[in-house]
Amino acid sequence: MLQSASHVDTSQAARRAGGRSRVRSASLLILAGVFLAGAAPSAHAQDLPQLFQRVSKSVVIVRAKGRDLVMQGGTSTPVKFNEVGSGVLVSTDGKVLTAAHVVQIADEVTVEILGGETVTARVVGSKVKADLALLQLSRVPAGIQPARLGDSARVQVGEQVFIVGAPYGIAHTLTVGHVSGRHKPNTVYAEIPLAEFLQTDAAINQGNSGGPMFNMRGEVIGIVSHIISKSGGYEGLGFVVSSNMARQLMLDQRPFWSGVTWFRVSGVLAEYLNLPQSFAFLVEEVAKGSPAETLGLRPSGDIAKIGGQDVPLGGDVVLAGMGVQLNDETSFQKMLERWAQLRSGDEITLKVFRAGRIIDLKGRVP
Repeated sequence: MLQSASHVDTSQAARRAGGRSRVRSASLLILAGVFLAGAAPSAHAQDLPQLFQRVSKSVVIVRAKGRDLVMQGGTSTPVKFNEVGSGVLVSTDGKVLTAAHVVQIADEVTVEILGGETVTARVVGSKVKADLALLQLSRVPAGIQPARLGDSARVQVGEQVFIVGAPYGIAHTLTVGHVSGRHKPNTVYAEIPLAEFLQTDAAINQGNSGGPMFNMRGEVIGIVSHIISKSGGYEGLGFVVSSNMARQLMLDQRPFWSGVTWFRVSGVLAEYLNLPQSFAFLVEEVAKGSPAETLGLRPSGDIAKIGGQDVPLGGDVVLAGMGVQLNDETSFQKMLERWAQLRSGDEITLKVFRAGRIIDLKGRVP
């Protein structure tokens, strides 16, 4: 299965059962592996301890708290979650790259640096379709140093790499491997179509999500996203979003975060829900303090199994927004792009279906 590499406290093991908004899939990938034993150590290996000491000052643990809705014993139950991922500081003013699935609906985010000091952070940018997010630290602690983003276009299959993160919450853990493949956008996982992935055999486990993968010059060449696994644990197939993609989407463009997870509604399901149109997006979850909450979007409060899938119910269903009528995925992305281009004080407009009525929501960008 496709498994996100973030970690959820075991007390919340039932969270997001069925993978409604996780990087998971019911499909199984079975691959035969060839292992080379007795290979001579790389010349770079001697430099690894020094590299690790240098880059560790840029690697952080990301802790996200929030609320979710899960099915337990056939009943929809609201739960609180505590999620642990990783991240990397990329600027002197406190910007941190991480994975979108770690923080997208977080009500509260804190970052722990090397040595254990904790700093609050807020989400300022997120691109769920690329599994990337950008955090802004409330302050920059002394001693922390930003990492350098490398040029992932120059990365070659077979190149030695290493990952630093917090698998199962164990801070600043090092794993080493190689780049084992490159994958263009929309070729690995349908739910993350915008991501260009580097594949690696460096060990990735829950808690590594959002952490950096470095080349042997100590440059960040990717942000950890997910693994492919039959067992649910690491099996040698890890995927990281390329650094060039992260730079383009999170740093070169104006960052934007909606604070919403969406559920696509179309075809027969739209008929079941008695929608006035055949394509729309239902609001699944809304983070506290997010632009979506400020606008007044209502999250779902129930889950029902319809056509064999868990469908969130009770939330607003967005029919149109920012002058764009929703009729397919392209129109939905266009609406989000227009929303993302707004600046503080600009007006946000959405048309939603709520409790059998069509309502116009209007608000201002904070």
